[in-house]
Amino acid sequence: MLLRARAPAKVNLTLHVLGRRLDGFHELDSLVAFAGCAADALTLEPDGPLSLAVEGPFSDAAGPTDDNLVLKAAREAAARIEGLRLGRFTLVKRVPVAAGIGGGSADAGAALRLLCEANGLPHDDARIVAAAAATGSDVPACLESRAAMMRGRGEGLAPVDLPPLCAVLANPLKPLSTVAVYHGLGLAAGERLGGPSPEPGATFEAAVAAIAAGRNDLEPPARALEPAVVRGVAALSAVDDCLLARMSGSGATVFGLFDDVRAARRAARTLRGALPGWWIRPTLLQ
Repeated sequence: MLLRARAPAKVNLTLHVLGRRLDGFHELDSLVAFAGCAADALTLEPDGPLSLAVEGPFSDAAGPTDDNLVLKAAREAAARIEGLRLGRFTLVKRVPVAAGIGGGSADAGAALRLLCEANGLPHDDARIVAAAAATGSDVPACLESRAAMMRGRGEGLAPVDLPPLCAVLANPLKPLSTVAVYHGLGLAAGERLGGPSPEPGATFEAAVAAIAAGRNDLEPPARALEPAVVRGVAALSAVDDCLLARMSGSGATVFGLFDDVRAARRAARTLRGALPGWWIRPTLLQ
């Protein structure tokens, strides 16, 4: 029996850093959505010892297998659930690494969903949710893989009814360190920065307006560290029919929103000429 799951990229449509907590973590308020056409693929062959094989166009960039978040998530789950069926995972890595779109976290979330399927557990089992939080800040959101307001350091989730958003993702294939970007923000422990992200309305127009009224507080330090972020946002903003352009997460992936699928596909074709060598995908965010 082979179980399969998609691990869709996570896009931070807004990302407000409210401040830095005394424990060193940053307090976030972020609207996240997940990409339909930008995803890794994960399979699980249940039973037998836990293992992972990684293949695909970004397999080399994924780093040492033992450090992969798929294995970390499985170990965190096994530590909380006695007798948990594990097995052999195979990951096809199609999404860029260290790109601000939660690739590794999405893989971990998919791994936990597969373990739930193999063991007859619901995704909201408290032990699985705890394993997700212990694996990484973005993993609880990626476990659900649906639009939500993500709060705290990522563990606070409030699902939202976000209409489908047509988008283009663009990444320069230059990894950007999340730690370095947060360091560039320069907040001291206990320091506060700003207010929460606007919550989106249920209509397309209201959702886009709320996103436009928000921001990504990590974009300025990311721009200082990686000029490609500046170039990507400018290139997207210059494309016909782009409603707004912004960086996702800690970068360097940028995204643009469009009225419909055809406009997004046209924009992707234009960007491939303007940004040669970049990873560019039109997609639907939900």
